[in-house]
Amino acid sequence: MTKVPSLSSREVIRKLKNVGFVFDRQAKGSHEIWYNPITKRRTVIPNHPGVDIPKGTLFAIVKEAGLSFEEFQKL
Repeated sequence: MTKVPSLSSREVIRKLKNVGFVFDRQAKGSHEIWYNPITKRRTVIPNHPGVDIPKGTLFAIVKEAGLSFEEFQKL
């Protein structure tokens, strides 16, 4: 099992941008929807400044993005 890092929403967004995700729209509250036009996948990122994304949520974001967690960590 790999060690799960503590990441902020800004760091997660930076990694997703590296694989082609672009901002799609603002969702309810402080959540943002990001879209990859190449793979046609969407993922929701909770954008709470100063708060790290919980482990379970981070795994869900990576899964929705169509990446393995190892691939995501290498970005």
